[in-house]
Amino acid sequence: MHQLRTSSSEAYRDGLARYAIPSDRAFGVPMGSIQAIAKRSGRDHDLAAALWSSGWYEARLLASYVDDPAQVTAAQMDAWSRDFDNWAVCDTICFALFDRIPLAWRKIEQWAPRRDEYVRRAAFALLASKTVHDKAADDALFLRGLELIETHAGDERNFVKKAINWALRSIGKRNLALHRAAVATATRLAASEQSAPRWIGKDALRELNSAAVLARLAKKNEKNKKNN
Repeated sequence: MHQLRTSSSEAYRDGLARYAIPSDRAFGVPMGSIQAIAKRSGRDHDLAAALWSSGWYEARLLASYVDDPAQVTAAQMDAWSRDFDNWAVCDTICFALFDRIPLAWRKIEQWAPRRDEYVRRAAFALLASKTVHDKAADDALFLRGLELIETHAGDERNFVKKAINWALRSIGKRNLALHRAAVATATRLAASEQSAPRWIGKDALRELNSAAVLARLAKKNEKNKKNN
């Protein structure tokens, strides 16, 4: 905590509001400094628990980098998800810690139907994170993710629909087969009469049908053919 305080900047703290991050329990520490502290600290499950319990914004970000994924339990994941009060902590915990835990797929299923804004966001942030880090995951898991996306795309809350959109775009960029499935899902959502699914679908289609994404997927497909 001392290292966080001494790395803080009042100007950086005041700037958090621009990103819809509460600053009443924040020091104002850039992410680079948080990651540097984590690197010096190393993995420490007990330290992560203490940092989380402090309630400070940067301490909770730091906890995501120092916790030991092998020691994280389902009860901890549920407890921390209930504490999420902003998108930055939610996404960092999912991307840097929770998606490395075998329980992650189960939590995606359990959290997606939850009404709490940040718990539901966590389900889709975790799904998006899995597309990047879980190289061995079967396509069937992501196809199930597309079903969850379509089921919950009607949620009008800004931080939920943005996470759903993130997950949809991420699944579509994983491989050609999932790209086809994601485009089909996005096309259905784009035709919706509701504003949230319509925005999610149209925004996803813009990226998924872009020349850059199509070229990247084609290159990845050719590489996989050669390796097989």
